[in-house]
Amino acid sequence: MNLTETQSTKEFNKDGVDAVDTTNSTTHVPLWQSVKKFPRIVGYCLALSSAILLYGYDLVIVATVAAMPQFQVVFGQEYNGKYIIPTMWLSLWNVSSCIGIMFGSVLGGHYQDRRGRRITLAIGSFLSTIAVAICYISDLPDDMEIRRGVFFVGKLFQGICIGILLCVTQTYMSEVLPVALRGPVIAFYPIFTLLGQLVGAIVVYTSLKHTGAESYRICFASQWPFSSIPFVLAAFLPESPTWLLRRGRTEDALKAQKKLNTSCINSQAVINELQASIAAEDEESATHTYADCFRGVNMRRTFIVAFANIIPQMFGLQLLANSSYFMQIVGMGSANSLIFLILGIGLGLIANVVSLWTLNAFGRRFLILLTLNIVMVMWFAVGIAGIFTGIVTIWYTAVSMMIITMVSGLGSWPASHVVAAEASSLQLRAKTQGIGWFTSGFGTAVFAIILPYIYNADQGNLKAKTGFVMAGFAAVTVIVVWLGIPEMKGRTAMEIDRMFSLKLRTRAFNGWHSDVTPMSETEDFHPNVKA
Repeated sequence: MNLTETQSTKEFNKDGVDAVDTTNSTTHVPLWQSVKKFPRIVGYCLALSSAILLYGYDLVIVATVAAMPQFQVVFGQEYNGKYIIPTMWLSLWNVSSCIGIMFGSVLGGHYQDRRGRRITLAIGSFLSTIAVAICYISDLPDDMEIRRGVFFVGKLFQGICIGILLCVTQTYMSEVLPVALRGPVIAFYPIFTLLGQLVGAIVVYTSLKHTGAESYRICFASQWPFSSIPFVLAAFLPESPTWLLRRGRTEDALKAQKKLNTSCINSQAVINELQASIAAEDEESATHTYADCFRGVNMRRTFIVAFANIIPQMFGLQLLANSSYFMQIVGMGSANSLIFLILGIGLGLIANVVSLWTLNAFGRRFLILLTLNIVMVMWFAVGIAGIFTGIVTIWYTAVSMMIITMVSGLGSWPASHVVAAEASSLQLRAKTQGIGWFTSGFGTAVFAIILPYIYNADQGNLKAKTGFVMAGFAAVTVIVVWLGIPEMKGRTAMEIDRMFSLKLRTRAFNGWHSDVTPMSETEDFHPNVKA
């Protein structure tokens, strides 16, 4: 059984395999050795993760700023003797970024296929600085409704920019990373998301000492550095060799690959392997449109990418990001709620750093199922605690949410991003990632709308009993993952293509073996021979 039965692949196996040291495999070497072997790729991908910092900051900023007393006075209304943000506007603000990400990711997926990854990254970054400016001046109108509306527009525009940046970032990483580093490096998505949240929470906490508009304006202004970093990076980042090859620019692709590799890596052999993979996919489909993502075996792959992107919402990421405001609804003071948010983010960071090892040691599917089951039980326990009243319920809920963040950070959160990056084909990768982030934005939007109506004091008022709802979502996710998401750890693009082409059952992926070992399996697209 050949991985691919095309003439282009046969020619590659004949001409390129002699450049490979088949005694070494990078798919099973220790993580640190892989990092030392590909330092430039790791460095570029870590720098590119600055775009994810912006996403993390934006994810937490609405909820944490909404918990600031001065912001509540300027944008809120009085309710039972204290100021709160009306449920409708809180939902709209929470959903604005999500809607923006939906459209931004689709736009980014289309535009980066036409113009390239670098220019799309630069445009998304530049527009993001304008979006931050809109949020910064949103309190200037005298009319309360206009004031809230301007803030909504700013967050919507910011979401579009973030959607573009996230789509480009995940596409680029999935195209240039060797198999051995794909899981650990893409696991930096939740790490940098949490770092962004941590910075946002700390900025909000330190801004509480300020009075007047300055307190929340500092929070908005602190987004500008995160918005500008990707723009600067775009000037130095090598273009994706895969994109250049698809445009017929072979020489430019080789130059870009040499910038990504060190001198000990045979860049020409890497390009040969990419050309073989692209040619094999082109023989199966001559077009590369969004519609092709929903045809044949690509429909299954698109579903996996789409569902993997909503797993974070299904285990409760939206509620965890809003934990400062949520804990105030449960009964905790504003200062303590921010402290618990920061502690939770810190524990999540530690867990996601540990996940760099767990993703290398265990399968993605196993980690997702294990941690989701634990999270499901913990959310159910929070719901039970919500039946009672008193200080025990408040503190139990706070501690449980921190533990849920940590458990998710060890498995289902980072693993979901890796699955989303691995499942798509090379020829449809940018567009499939666009669909994936569109689904992520849609899922986030749905949860951002419904959750305040479930737990907010002026609506459902479930408070900690919201845990029952989240436990139900986690249970549904466990079932879908068990039935639909296969194990792709350690697989090359050719192997993954072949397994989907064979229409293997979900649980058959893990034990499947090919009879032929092409270069990509032995050297992970990066042979150990000097060019």
